[in-house]
Amino acid sequence: MRLSSGRKKIRIGDLLVEAGAITAEELDEAIAYQKENGGKLGTVLVNQGFISQDLLITVLTTQMGIDFIELKACKLDDDILKLVPENLVNKYKAIPIGYDENNPNILRVAMVDPMDLNAIDDIGIATNTQVEPLLAMEDDMNETIGKYFGNAQAMEAAEQYRKERESDMLSEAEEEALNEDIENSPIVLLVKQIIEGGVRQRASDIHIEPLEHNVRVRSRVDGMLQVDAEYSTNMLQAMTARIKIISGLDISEKRKPQDGRLTYVVDGVEFDVRVSILPTVYGEKTVMRLTKKQGLTQEKKYLGLYPDDEARLDGIMNNPHGIILVTGPTGSGKSTTCYTVLNELNQIDVNIITVEDPVEANIAGINQVQVNVKAGLTFASALRSILRQDPDIIMIGEIRDEETARIAVQASITGHLVISTLHTNSTAASITRLIDMGVEPYMIGDAVVGIIAQRLVRRLCQNCRVPHIATKQEKILLGYEGTDDITIYEPGGCEICGSGYKGRRAIYEIMPISAKIRRVLHETVTAELIEEAAVSEGMNTLRMAGARNVLEGVTSVAEMIRVAYDMDAQNAASSSLQEDGNSEEQQ
Repeated sequence: MRLSSGRKKIRIGDLLVEAGAITAEELDEAIAYQKENGGKLGTVLVNQGFISQDLLITVLTTQMGIDFIELKACKLDDDILKLVPENLVNKYKAIPIGYDENNPNILRVAMVDPMDLNAIDDIGIATNTQVEPLLAMEDDMNETIGKYFGNAQAMEAAEQYRKERESDMLSEAEEEALNEDIENSPIVLLVKQIIEGGVRQRASDIHIEPLEHNVRVRSRVDGMLQVDAEYSTNMLQAMTARIKIISGLDISEKRKPQDGRLTYVVDGVEFDVRVSILPTVYGEKTVMRLTKKQGLTQEKKYLGLYPDDEARLDGIMNNPHGIILVTGPTGSGKSTTCYTVLNELNQIDVNIITVEDPVEANIAGINQVQVNVKAGLTFASALRSILRQDPDIIMIGEIRDEETARIAVQASITGHLVISTLHTNSTAASITRLIDMGVEPYMIGDAVVGIIAQRLVRRLCQNCRVPHIATKQEKILLGYEGTDDITIYEPGGCEICGSGYKGRRAIYEIMPISAKIRRVLHETVTAELIEEAAVSEGMNTLRMAGARNVLEGVTSVAEMIRVAYDMDAQNAASSSLQEDGNSEEQQ
């Protein structure tokens, strides 16, 4: 389909209003948000909850008479991709898919806005073809652009820098001076592509690692590290210097670890990038943690809680005072849960103060304090000052030592609601950790009102997951006591996901501190007894939550074992599954 440039352009928003999919008020609100934060209108409407992505696709394709294409499921040909200049691809968010089967003069082009007549005309002129637009989602488009064009740009920048270095043979001082001239160095483009590539493939961390013979770039996607690219070792110094410049670090300091941060906008979305630089034997290693600024301040309904767990969380949050602990390993989503709880509690009649290291997201109406150890502003010293600021609710980024734990307990007993995190494996283990820090068990019973343990499990790709009948050992691991056959799924692997998994979901173990658990705390305290008492009152453990997701087809048994079991239990579970598989093969 070729849209004539003489035809009046219909805006997507107006089309959705005419179709009754959204209201005029919702459109105005989305346009106001778009003007302030950027992004395509369709994406804004979906993210703001005004319309589901499925309904958006249905309405637009029906009303415009065009097809929808899922780019992640397409294997694109390099020769076809080269037909449209890269500047037009990035400008219009449009990627050529291929020629029409019946007419080689028609080029099928995936577009985020298929009604953009200027884009259609420019691409038609550049390719000397008639353009047939197809609808694609913005997130899908950004990821595809990063996949097919990002690496090429990065490698081109790396090659340009290598040639400049070989031709100029700069001294170290001259090279540092050149690196400071950030607008003229190809390293700027290389670092830009590394960060944007990480964002577009949903990475939580980017690692730039100096090895003996090369520099390796890896990204952590859905909790697993994967190799993105490798560069020559002579690239390291310039890459590190560029990252130091944009994150406000000292480029001349190469012997000590440094921490910094920066804000980076990718495709109209603002990201907070925390930078850590560590000297190693082969040079400075850089790790950049990527956090979507608005991702931390979401509504409670987006946490993925089951109704019974949500009821327990609501009960804990309704306490006027006490400690709410959120526990789990690094990267398990604790910060998201803490900020979500704060968002729920953030009312005009309460004074909320946080002390964090670092402040990960700014929340309107909340007073946030950044820890500064060099200036003597530690968690403990900040807490003592905060208690003189008439707070109702206090959030402590992490309870790390005995002094902080004792102040948190005292604050909760004297009428404050305290929210904090701990690095422990379960809800019950959090109590024993506080005891190890020197807090008396009876004090914990009086102070703590609830504990939330959580993990992130990888979701199976719904396009390629492989069903099978659960074996005897799998049923045991899932706690299934019935005799009927049950179907569960394992990862496959396709163009959309590559690994069999796509995205992650949080699983929770939520333990309100009841009278029964307080009685246990006044007697012999062990994590096993505490967990046993909580389960008897209806608590779902992390293993139960993982099993629930397996039975619903959300994740696999292997992923449940990896996330919800400790190392000894993982080995035992894996061995039993292997034995079960061997016995089935023999039969």
